Formats: sequence, structure tokens, C-alpha cells
Amino acid sequence: MGVDSGLPDFRGPEGFWRAYPAYGRLGLRFEALANPRWFDEDPALAWGFYGHRLNLYRRTQPHEGFAILGRLAAPMRHGLFAFTSNVDGHFQRAGLSASRVAEIHGSIDWLQCTRRPCGPAWLAPPEAIDVDEETGRARPPLPVCPTCGALARPNILMFGDSDWDDARTTAQEARLSDWLVRVGAGRIVVIECGAGTAIPSVRWFAERLVAERDATLIRVNPREADVPEGAIALPMGAREALVALASVRGW
Repeated sequence: MGVDSGLPDFRGPEGFWRAYPAYGRLGLRFEALANPRWFDEDPALAWGFYGHRLNLYRRTQPHEGFAILGRLAAPMRHGLFAFTSNVDGHFQRAGLSASRVAEIHGSIDWLQCTRRPCGPAWLAPPEAIDVDEETGRARPPLPVCPTCGALARPNILMFGDSDWDDARTTAQEARLSDWLVRVGAGRIVVIECGAGTAIPSVRWFAERLVAERDATLIRVNPREADVPEGAIALPMGAREALVALASVRGW
């Protein structure tokens, strides 16, 4: 979904380094940078990486596919619930109620203290992070905790992350579970967009709904469109597929 809005594709080090050449010069891959240790060892580097992403996600307009999902769901009795591993907040930016989104890896729009326990996650302030594009490092001031003044970090699940505060995501998943109970079995269509096998959380969730609730799965994926028996494969990008679905409905 994000790539079709113009966000960079982080598949493989080459794709990541094209988007962030400063980290290519340092030989740092996405998996290496997306690690909480940098907030202890090199906060300017950590916030250079996440600050650039926060700035980028805020100024990027979600593509029309997000609105199409809303229109597809509008006539349905129980509407739409988004289950996403993206941290860009674009479902909410596109108009979906925050109460109908489960962000299983957290959100870059929310921060937490690097000293735990401290307090609950809070919304990131509206000011942009000042990032030196040449070095990929953030200039001060860096975000700090409003409770204790310690360095803040995004409320995102990173690699090797034992300090992620998952309270917000846990509450979202509880609302999703309640919604699934209200919907009942055999009445769910899952439109899965761009969920790969490298980090298969979304694919697993979709396939579990198929197995446990007899849901109908439409898998949209230009590279990995293989599906369980009875599911529908659309080997194309998310925006392209959603626009096609809208045209079938006459929108």
C-alpha cells in the first residue's frame, strides 16, 4: 500500500540504500538501523532514520486505494477493519476511524520513553525532525519524554526489541477481536494488499481467518500471489488492484 503512495520500497539492501544513500555509505541495512540499540548508542543516527520516515509519511498523500476500501465497505453492515503491519498511519490519514485500525507493529505517529516503565505512549509533536540528508543524522533538539525528559523513541516494534510498549497495539487488537465476534463466521472478505513472506504476520492472520472463519481471501501481491485453495490471487500492485475492484463495482 505504501509503495503505491510513493513511499520507498525497502525490499533488499539496494532498495533501502537508494532511498537512504547515507546509510548505504555506512553499510547499514534496514534491519540493522531498525534496532532500538541506536537510541542508546547513537541517538542522532536513530532519529535521523526514524525522523526522516516520520517527515516523509506525514507529507505523503495516501493513494486512492485507501478511499476505495472505504467505499467497498460502506454498504456492509459491519464496515471495514484494517489489520496492518505498516507504521505510516496512512489508514487514519485516509479517513478510516482510528478505532477500526490494528497496527500490529505500532505507529510512527506515537512515541514512547526510552526509560521503561515511565508512562503511556503519546502522539508525536507536529514539528518536523531536522535531518541532515548528507549524513542521515538528526540535528538537536531530539524528541524527549514529556514525563521525565529522557530521550523518546517511536512506539514501533523494532528488530531485537524487548522494550517496545505494546499497550496501544494490544488495545487495538482487542477491538478487532470484538469486531470479529460481532461479524460472526463466514461473513468476512479479506483484501490482503502486499503482505509478503519475509515478515508474514499479515499473511498468517489472513490465512487464519480463512481456516477458522471460512473467510474469503483476495490476495493482492505482484511478487508472492500464491494462495490457499479457494482464495483469489491478484498478481498486481495494491492501487492497481483496488482501482480494478472499484471499476467492477462501477465506482
